[in-house]
Amino acid sequence: MATIPNEPGGPRGGMPGTWGGARMPIPGNAEFAVYFIIEVIFAIIWIAAESVNTHDWVWFSTILTAFYILSRGIAKASRVLEQ
Repeated sequence: MATIPNEPGGPRGGMPGTWGGARMPIPGNAEFAVYFIIEVIFAIIWIAAESVNTHDWVWFSTILTAFYILSRGIAKASRVLEQ
């Protein structure tokens, strides 16, 4: 029995508009879950501890958010397809 060769525009082909190229990101990931858990822990500490004021909580959250966005940018940059 003869086999049919793969077409260049098939499901794994490189033609624009097909799903064979880069994959779409899946919303929600483990990094976001860890980020959310840490934010909840920060909020609990802010509520429970009298030594942590609102300024400290916002400052720590801002730093954590900046590092989260930076890590996502590095992760996405490492997956850029070379042309």
